[in-house]
Parts: sequence; C-alpha cells; structure tokens
Amino acid sequence: MNILYLDLDALNPLHLGCYGYHRNTSPNIDAVAAAGVRFDQVYCSDAPCLPSRTALYQGRFGIHTGVVGHGGLAADPKREGAGRGFRSTYEEDSFPRQLQKRGFHTAMISPFGQRHAAHQYYAGFHEIHNTGEGGSEPVEVVEPVLDRWLDANAAKDRWYLHLNFWDIHTNYRTPLSYGNPFEGEPIADWYTDGLIAEHARRGGPHSSQDLSMYHDADVDRYPRLPLRITDRASLTRWIDGYDVAIRYVDDALGRLFDRLKEAGVWESTAVIVSADHGENQGDLGIYGEHATADRGTCHIPMIVRWPGAAEGVRDDALHYHLDWAPTCLELLADAGVEGPEAPGVWDGESYAATLRDGTAAGRDTLVVSQCAHVCQRSARWDDGAHRWLYMRTYDDGLQPFPKHMLFDLAADPHEQNDLAASRPGVVREGAARLLDWHDDAMAAVVRDGPDVVDPMYTVLSEGGPYHGRTDVYGRPVDLAAYARRLRETGRPEAAEDYQRRAAAAPAR
Repeated sequence: MNILYLDLDALNPLHLGCYGYHRNTSPNIDAVAAAGVRFDQVYCSDAPCLPSRTALYQGRFGIHTGVVGHGGLAADPKREGAGRGFRSTYEEDSFPRQLQKRGFHTAMISPFGQRHAAHQYYAGFHEIHNTGEGGSEPVEVVEPVLDRWLDANAAKDRWYLHLNFWDIHTNYRTPLSYGNPFEGEPIADWYTDGLIAEHARRGGPHSSQDLSMYHDADVDRYPRLPLRITDRASLTRWIDGYDVAIRYVDDALGRLFDRLKEAGVWESTAVIVSADHGENQGDLGIYGEHATADRGTCHIPMIVRWPGAAEGVRDDALHYHLDWAPTCLELLADAGVEGPEAPGVWDGESYAATLRDGTAAGRDTLVVSQCAHVCQRSARWDDGAHRWLYMRTYDDGLQPFPKHMLFDLAADPHEQNDLAASRPGVVREGAARLLDWHDDAMAAVVRDGPDVVDPMYTVLSEGGPYHGRTDVYGRPVDLAAYARRLRETGRPEAAEDYQRRAAAAPAR
C-alpha cells in the first residue's frame, strides 16, 4: 500500500463542504471524506507553521522539541547534549524514519524546510523536492514537480508522499483567469453588519484595516484582495479570495487523484487531507493570519481514507495532529507491516480504533500553543453542551488581548464573546487543566534531555514573539508610525490602547 499526505497550508476546515460550509469549495476533498473518516476536532499542538510541522514529524509538543517560534533560539530544536549518538534522535525518532524502517520510500514535495531553515523537517525522507519559491509557489509551479514524481513512482508499492500546496495561504494569488466560482454567493451569515463595523474599529496586526500585518493589503501585487475590510463588499472580496484559493487547490487534487487511478493504485493508497494550521477569518477580530492559540488558528482538517477501514464516519473526539504518527503505525501493523515500537518520547496517542470501526478514542483536554505572533497557551475541553476554550496570554504581541479569555465554541465558534468575567469558575478550571498539562510536559523535559527550559520563556526573554517585534517584511515594528496609522484610519481608541500596550511591553 501507499500513503499520500496532503498538507494544505492555512486551510480552515470550516471552509470545506464536508465540514458544513455553504459554498462548494471542495468537491474532491469532500469525496475523500465520504469514503473515509472526517475528524471534527483535531488541533495542531503548536502554531503556526514551523512549530506545527516540527511537532507533526517529531511526534512531540513544542515544549519538548524546543521549536515554538519563528525566530530566535526557539525556532531551532533543543540541543541533545552529550547523549547525542551518531544519528540524532531528531532523525531516528522522527515519524518518516519510522516509515523507512517499515520499508516505505519516503518523499516530500515542499519548500518548507528551506523556508524556515527547518532541517529537522527533512529527517527520515529519502527524497526532498524543493519547489524553490519559499512558500510563494502556486499550483502551476508545484504540479510539474508532482507529475514528474508520479511518472517515476506512482505505480510502485510502499511509498509515502508528503505534498504541500500553498495557494490557500495569504495573499490569495489564484490567477485572475480562473475567475470566481462564488461570484454573487453570500458569505457566512455570522458576519453581521454590526460585527463588520466593530472589527473595523479594532487595531492590532492583521485586523480588518491592517490586512498586511501593520499596513494595507498589497492590492497591486495581489488584485484579489481588498485594500481594507470596512464594509460587506470588501469583506466579501476577501472571503472570496480565500474560498477561490481552496477551490483552485481542490481542482489540482482532483487531477492528482485521477493520476493515481490511472496508475491503478488509488484503491490501495491511503489519503490524508490536513493542514499545518487553520486561518483566522474574523475569529478574535483577526483576518488572514494564524497568530493565536485558538480555534481559528489551531483547528485543522483531518480526513483519512484508509484502505479497508471505516467509511463515511464522523468523529467528534479531541485529537492533536501529532496523534497521526502512532495512529498510522498501528494501522500499518494491522495490515501486517512490521516495524519497531513507536519511539518512547512521542507525545501522540493513537486513534486507530476510530478508523477501524468508528470507536471513539479521543483525549479529555487539548493544550495548544502559539509563540510566533503572541505568547499564548490555551486549554480546550468539552463539558456537556459547552465546548470550552480557555486562553492564557503571556505576551499579547501588541494585540488587544487580556490575560485570560474564555469562549464557549458551541455557542460562539468564531470567538466573539469573551466569557472570562462572567464564568470565573470555568476560567479556574481551564487554568488548572493548563497547569496540569504543563507539569506533565515539564516532567518529560527534565527526564529526556539536558535543556530543561520551557521554550516559551526563551521567547519571552528575547523580548517577545518574533512577529510581535517585526512587520511582514521582517523589519522592526515602528510603533509610533502604527499609532499614527490607527488615528488616520478612524481608530483613535485603538491607538490609545495600542500605545498603552507598547509602553508596557518588553523592549522590542
């Protein structure tokens, strides 16, 4: 058998038809979901891109690998010290290496390792095809590389292919010649006129009037974008750009699936559709960014069509993305593919039972982390009719976030109503769940290596998260200039709040 892992950057599952979206963005992905299992509550443990993908393939939380940010010491794995062997544990314990030990030829088509200098991401791969544009490459650049690889390998047995598409990531650069399949279709009804106006008064990176972090959107280079989101028409244009990109990638997946059918391996190939993280599209008042430890950023699609496994199943249990590694190994063992035990340092828990017959196999609590744009950790758990998300902010990255936030995702899936003040008991429960997770995680840090520092505190010691100190071009943020911009765009209250936060923040 073969395994195809589709890594669709910045894909929010709530914009897929199989997850209930009202637009027909994803017919080919929806077909995979109908023939497999759709997991409704899978979260990346660490966000955004670099921490998430490191956690996925290392099978460990960022607090264990040390990779929690996009710059500084916490953008690189912890050093192993004197116990490092001839081969690093980042190599030997990686998920792709476990597949190699089971006779799989592992291949990757992605520029990601170079984009973030993330060489641990390549661990365990026989082939690495860097598409060369650092995450800016569209479908039409990736597809020729994919086609050449399929020509040489599609009909073979026991390959694992990680395929990365980037078009869904801002700046929504689908060619204008593709058109707009959603022209005239309304956006989701939770975007009320009152909410649009409220968001237009907000400040902070990637707010609706700062779509390029601290600036207007670059409409000259990316004509599908509005300059700012200030009314329903401009918001519709923004959401159309995102949804069109999803449909554009879905079309490419349809062509890929046809190639596998032509090669005679479609039925024997496991197909996994997922993402490194989601995308806030108004969640917490942020647009087109993955900058928080919340549902918008950390909730990801996970669709698994495994040969001979359950079909048409919807799973509602809580899982991490890194739970996929032990799940995959267990399913391979079921299929008679032998190999060593999963590495003892892995944090993942298998949910193979769900794929076998739909049996629930989830977790009681998830803790998700973000240290690239803000420093946050959040606890996510279900309690009867409530789906709680408790968020603890350690550094706000100059976003208008309080220290504690609480949302009931059952009633408020897009995080517009902070309940922290009215539900202090639930806040305390969330804080306790977060503390319990941290105690257990740090116990493993002490057990497994010489570097016993929580890497979030490394980020804090360096002056805060990388993207809280730099603009979209990597330049230091001009705090005074941004405060002036807030006033010039009709947001004086946001300017005052921003200046207060900037004055209280560590030196950047």
